[in-house]
Amino acid sequence: MYDDLRDKIWRLAEPVAAAEGMELIFVECLKMHSRWVFRLFLDKEGGVTLDDCTTVSNQLGDILDVHDLSHGPYTLEVSSPGLDRPLFRDIDFERFVGAKVKLKTSIKIDGVKNFQGKLVDYTEENGEKVVRLAVADKVLSIRKKDLVKANLVDETATIAE
Repeated sequence: MYDDLRDKIWRLAEPVAAAEGMELIFVECLKMHSRWVFRLFLDKEGGVTLDDCTTVSNQLGDILDVHDLSHGPYTLEVSSPGLDRPLFRDIDFERFVGAKVKLKTSIKIDGVKNFQGKLVDYTEENGEKVVRLAVADKVLSIRKKDLVKANLVDETATIAE
């Protein structure tokens, strides 16, 4: 149900974002107690402004109201992806080869589900998309379908000592 709803919202939101010169990069649908939360991330060359988010939110809110996909109340959140941008689409993984990323998998790989390392490659093997991640002194091959979450790592953040 969530994937179907996300796909419907994506199809409605993508042309709105494109008409405003932005790229829709992520849609998330969360069911809360009494309402849905629809979270969208936009990007564009030079970054997304608050005015950009407001414009898309206003236009898309009207469209969602007409289509009544949630069959009830919802909250629409439109924002830039931030420095820990989610990686969702094939193009996202391809674009950020060489970047530091963190991944969470649905299955354990070598006894672990959370990884952080350098995105070395994004390829197709045996009909499946595969992320290659350099972690410490080895390169892991992780099937995209096994990813729960993937984000860029904000390398500008400093760790408090």
